[in-house]
Amino acid sequence: MLELIQYIVGQFAEDKENVEYVVDEKERVIEVTVVLSPSDMGKVIGKQGKIAKAMRTIVRFATPANSKRYVIEIRERGSDVVDSDSAEE
Repeated sequence: MLELIQYIVGQFAEDKENVEYVVDEKERVIEVTVVLSPSDMGKVIGKQGKIAKAMRTIVRFATPANSKRYVIEIRERGSDVVDSDSAEE
């Protein structure tokens, strides 16, 4: 599933070599934090968060049943600016 996330982010990020993926596996959830340069935040999140929401929807439906749920958080490198899907729950 990480490969799918990397592919989607790679389609929108211009500074691909500075994108970092932090995976934190918990009991029922796998948290994937995508750390981007400030110039790529808007490109990956999209207007009104449409790209980020679509990416989360694709990952949710691509995840097999009875497996851990993926939570995707998008963070700006060196900042507290975060786009998280925890508000969608």
